[in-house]
Amino acid sequence: MSWFSSVEQGPPIEVFALTKQYTEDNFPQKVNLGAGAYRTDEGKPWVLPVVRAAEKALANDETLNKEYLPVLGLDSFSSLSTNMLLGDDSPAIVEKRAFGVQTLSGSGALRVGAEFLAKKLGKTIFYCSTPNYENHKLVFLSAGFQEAKEYRYWDQEKRGLDIEGFLEDISNAPEGSIIILHACAHNPTGCDPTQEHWEQIAQVIKHKKLFPFFDSAYQGFASGDLDKDAWAVRFFVSQGLELFCAQSYSKNFCLYNERTGNLSVVMNNPSEIAAVKSQITLTIRGMYSNPPSHGARIVSYVLSNKELFDQWKGNIKTMSSRIIEMRKRLREELEQFGTPGTWNHITDQIGMFSYTGLNEAQSEHMVKKHHIYMLRSGRICMCGIILSNVEYVARAINETLTSIH
Repeated sequence: MSWFSSVEQGPPIEVFALTKQYTEDNFPQKVNLGAGAYRTDEGKPWVLPVVRAAEKALANDETLNKEYLPVLGLDSFSSLSTNMLLGDDSPAIVEKRAFGVQTLSGSGALRVGAEFLAKKLGKTIFYCSTPNYENHKLVFLSAGFQEAKEYRYWDQEKRGLDIEGFLEDISNAPEGSIIILHACAHNPTGCDPTQEHWEQIAQVIKHKKLFPFFDSAYQGFASGDLDKDAWAVRFFVSQGLELFCAQSYSKNFCLYNERTGNLSVVMNNPSEIAAVKSQITLTIRGMYSNPPSHGARIVSYVLSNKELFDQWKGNIKTMSSRIIEMRKRLREELEQFGTPGTWNHITDQIGMFSYTGLNEAQSEHMVKKHHIYMLRSGRICMCGIILSNVEYVARAINETLTSIH
């Protein structure tokens, strides 16, 4: 007898399966455009200089210990994170109706927020974009939501935002539905709404009494400007909307394996905060009990030190600028090869990811023939493109589009 004989084989997670293939591939010109992690011009991982400085200072601070953090995490970290997201002059900050909760990176913030909404507020329906970040559905359904719906986002023909479809779909959402929104650098398309679009989206959400749940994985990493990348969240707050926002420090601090995140909660009635905090405390206590301290202490140390904070802003400018430059170089190479189609969308998009427009057959051809590892959807991680491989990637795309239709 086996307790596990009825367990079915689960489907592979595509991005991790691709990384495994890439690692095992001995082809000298192989390129990994699947995994979402920053790489230097040499194609190497980067530990930020401010992170090294913070770790040395923390290691030498003998007043620190390894005791448990509170269930809601390191208060200095969550307060600084929420302030960075909303801005120190935010009405929600000034009126003390916003707070943060340390979580296990952005995915943990999504899960804590989703479980609270499902089990404490009885929410059952959520909407995410199509295409969407694959983990959104898994997290929300695992947290207790019963129905996953989608709003139109990407227009394949024009390779840009389908704002009309977006607005129509959320206009038809049942009152009380949760709408998952990417604060900036939409994953997987790299295509963001304009400020005018965000104003229209906020108007519909407010009118239809929907609840916005932002996913902010790239503040500062997208444009190099912390304020610009937080504009949408701040605008929604200025319109009197209550919201959740999941923040991740995996990308903008390169703290991928430290699982450092924050759930920012914006409410309209400060007197209700204590009750909400108590229920989130119970949610976390029954999930992972309390969070780890190392990543949170690094972020808190940097954000509270003006000199290091300014250095960090330089670090994120370095990362975002390199990605923007690679977008420019890839487009130039594609156009020089006379690659079929138009390629302005490569430079119009922003952030870590780009929706190239390649279909599934073309994407698989890129992997099999050229050893360029990318998702079947045509999404690539721009961080994997460096000066030494950009011509090879462009040449491969050109050959693929010429031979595979």
